[in-house]
Amino acid sequence: MCGIVGYTGAKSATEILIGGLSNLEYRGYDSAGISVYGDGKIHTIKVKGRLSCLVERLEADGNPQGSCGIGHTRWATHGEPSDKNSHPHYTEKVTLVHNGIIENYLQIREYLTEKGYAFTSDTDTETAVKLLDFHYKKDPREAIARTLEMLEGSYAFAILFADFPSAIYAVRKDSPLIIGAGEGENFIASDVPAILEHTRNYYLLEEGELAAVTKEAVEIRTLEGKPVEKKLMTANWTLNQAQKSGYPHFMLKEIFEQPRALIDTVHPRVRDGVPDFTADGIPKGFFGRYRRVQLIACGTACHACMVGKNLIEKLARVPCEVDIASEFRYRDPVLEQDTLVVVISQSGETADTLAAMRLVKARGLDTLAIVNVAGSSVAREADYLLHTYAGPEIAVASTKAFSVQIAVLYLMAIAVARDVGKLDAAAAALLTKQLLECIDKVEDVLEFSEPLKDLAPRFTETTSLFYLGRGIDYSLAMEGSLKLKEISYIHSEAYTSGEIKHGTISLITKGVPVVALITQKDLMPKTVSNVKEARSRGGDVIIICKDGFAIDEDLYDHIVRLPAQEDLFMPLLSVVVLQLFAYHIAVARGCDVDKPRNLAKSVTVE
Repeated sequence: MCGIVGYTGAKSATEILIGGLSNLEYRGYDSAGISVYGDGKIHTIKVKGRLSCLVERLEADGNPQGSCGIGHTRWATHGEPSDKNSHPHYTEKVTLVHNGIIENYLQIREYLTEKGYAFTSDTDTETAVKLLDFHYKKDPREAIARTLEMLEGSYAFAILFADFPSAIYAVRKDSPLIIGAGEGENFIASDVPAILEHTRNYYLLEEGELAAVTKEAVEIRTLEGKPVEKKLMTANWTLNQAQKSGYPHFMLKEIFEQPRALIDTVHPRVRDGVPDFTADGIPKGFFGRYRRVQLIACGTACHACMVGKNLIEKLARVPCEVDIASEFRYRDPVLEQDTLVVVISQSGETADTLAAMRLVKARGLDTLAIVNVAGSSVAREADYLLHTYAGPEIAVASTKAFSVQIAVLYLMAIAVARDVGKLDAAAAALLTKQLLECIDKVEDVLEFSEPLKDLAPRFTETTSLFYLGRGIDYSLAMEGSLKLKEISYIHSEAYTSGEIKHGTISLITKGVPVVALITQKDLMPKTVSNVKEARSRGGDVIIICKDGFAIDEDLYDHIVRLPAQEDLFMPLLSVVVLQLFAYHIAVARGCDVDKPRNLAKSVTVE
């Protein structure tokens, strides 16, 4: 995934491009570059490294003067991070930036080499710009259309033509791109935060559409040249929401935003004391149509699906399966027509999740998306949409998105159970009340931040750590382990507590940290027994449990006692502690928490 920004207007393009890229750097930070039209030509400056490296280069070499330009922040796919592989890529006639992957770039490179073109980078993008150069005969639209006929893969392109000094051309397939609408100026961006400082109004560019953007107008046509009327949309985020607001990192800010995100997501969907999705376009009794549920997602969202499976099967007794999106298509899944397929994605642009959903739709099954970005590809293409109101999530490691995802799954599980006759109105109302009460307690759990900060330094030299949990706690152990490894770089694994005897216990020796989740009353004796086994091997045990559970002091080195709520809803509380635990350890180790190495916010290539 990469970040794209473009500007055309009357102001300094360089300044606006750098500002926009700083709000998109979560999409990639291996390298950065800009191209600005000025003094009769396009000036391109690009460097390996963070955006700060580009700023330093610009200050040393002099900022290019001009009021039209494009910028890019890169997460490397084809070609290692380097100056030559950085974007923009250009010829004398054409300059472009790209998010996505050109799958047939080797064939195109061979074709263009035969036509006399030489290549200097290792990227797939260079083949696209030179193919565009090859087709360009003074008509940008025709050249772009002919180029796209030959490309296979995914792309969002922002393009400058040397003959059109105040225009940016934009086109996309399987990668996001929006057009920001200002007064006397217009913008292009991969995501809304890039433009919020200047405008909240934007157009969603659809696949098969080509935009010509000048400071006076935004003209969108199909690739065949037919005009397209677009609805002007307004972002409901403020610039303040997309900035740190005094927190040292976006991740910590987003952890502390969870109480509000949960309230915004859940409360509007409770009517007369029970879940109600009619405002989302889902009629009463909807879930009674289906005999089974299929959940599909990647990464953190897949762990939310694991929680959802537990909830749906426990409350509704409806068979529910979870699939990792990147594996789903390739196992030739058996899909029965009475199945509701639920896809979950924070960004709504995760390539594997989108591809899995398209496969399901092609087979005629109903799809429901749980997504945080309402205008995203997954949101637009799903048959039904449940939007999570988490607001912008900038840190690469997902936190509040996970919480609102499982919150929606709680509401959905109660609704499914009621629609299939497993819960009456009174039972559904009681569960909904318990959900709301648990959400109220999330604020209290945030108070563990300082104690966990004090605890974190003891793990700065840790090389390996294990998480244990049974039942629904295992789903949270998986998420806690992922959070730790992705931001602190500590090797971490999660296991169901009973499985450590099947090999893993051989790795637990004196001083090896073991984080045990014990929030389920019925499973507590078994989990405690497993923790004793780890403890007897010298494990450094940290227990996260429900307040009131009787646990011997000699069983642990540290304990976090969560507010006592109903077992079913404890994940909403325990995940906050796991997030804070990972965050403070990563900070203590000196890691770049918001931008962990080799990772980007959402994976828009397979």
